[in-house]
Order: sequence, then C-alpha cells, then structure tokens
Amino acid sequence: MKDAGNAPLIILDRDGVINEDSDDYIKSPQEWRPINGAADAIARLKQAGCTVVVATNQSGVGRGYYDLDTLNAIHEKMHAHLAEAGAHVDGVFFCPHAPEDNCNCRKPKPGLVDQIRDHLSQDVSGAWIVGDSLRDLECGVTRGCRPALVRTGKGERTLAKGLPESLGDVPVFDNLSAFVDAFVAGSLS
Repeated sequence: MKDAGNAPLIILDRDGVINEDSDDYIKSPQEWRPINGAADAIARLKQAGCTVVVATNQSGVGRGYYDLDTLNAIHEKMHAHLAEAGAHVDGVFFCPHAPEDNCNCRKPKPGLVDQIRDHLSQDVSGAWIVGDSLRDLECGVTRGCRPALVRTGKGERTLAKGLPESLGDVPVFDNLSAFVDAFVAGSLS
C-alpha cells in the first residue's frame, strides 16, 4: 500500500473530465481523445504535491461493449498522454459492472471512493472529487469529499437538470484546468 501522507487528494472522473465523453461509450484506445489542457492541469496538481487518482464507471465492460484488455489499453493511452505532459495519476479505480449488477462500486454508490481510501491508507474526507455528472459528485459527498463540477463532458447537461441542495454549494468550472487554477491559487474553501 502507498502511504499518501498528508498530500491533498484529488479524485477525478475520467470521461468528460480528462477525455472527451461519448453517449456511445469510449470503446477503444482510438476513441479516447484528451480534453485540451487536462493533462497539463494534472501535471500542475502533481507539482503542487497532490495525490491524484481517477474514479470511473466503465459499464461498457459489463455490457459487453469492450473487455478488460481493451479498457487497460485505453488507460495505457491515457497514461502515455499524461506522461507527455509530465503528469501521472497515482491510481485508476474503475467499476466494470452494468447497472443491473447492483454493485457497491458503481457511482453514485461510494465503493470506488472506499477503494481509494483503502489503497492509499488515507482519509478521503475533505478530498476534492471533480466530475461532470451528479453521480460523480454524489459518490464522494457520501464519504465527506468536496464536490466540484466541470462543464465539459456531460457537465452542462448536469447543470441544466439542477444540483440537489444535499450537495451543498458546488463550485462549477469550465474545465479541469479552471478547477486547478482555483485550487492552486488557494481560492477554494
């Protein structure tokens, strides 16, 4: 196990935050396209001493749209892209299950956040969880994470539906880079 110590923890959704999202799923490495500036934003988080992990629902595996080898190849492409920007993530945690599996790791349930906590041996309370959908935010809030919404991916759709009061005051950013600007500047409370 890695001891993350007191490094600030940032949990990122993948599709719609780091890379372009698709209602038809990202089913191959060729379909994985980075969002402009996301890799540089992750590099800045790492330079600021943060532990950065990804928490992503990948029900395309459970639905049979792609297999685990393909998902690993997609993540290898993501890691290579991040490395080109001098960035890396400290872990990728994913739920491969279909919704009808009723697992605990499919967001909005908190299982992925629990896996992150256990893997890092770090309290997740107070960590930032950055996503483009309500379920991204809800899974973290359940465990005391602070939610931040980005407008990329499904973010505009999520905003149009409205955010529940139970999430508290959720800061909204144009993209991951804008979140990192605010985080690094210390303007997030």
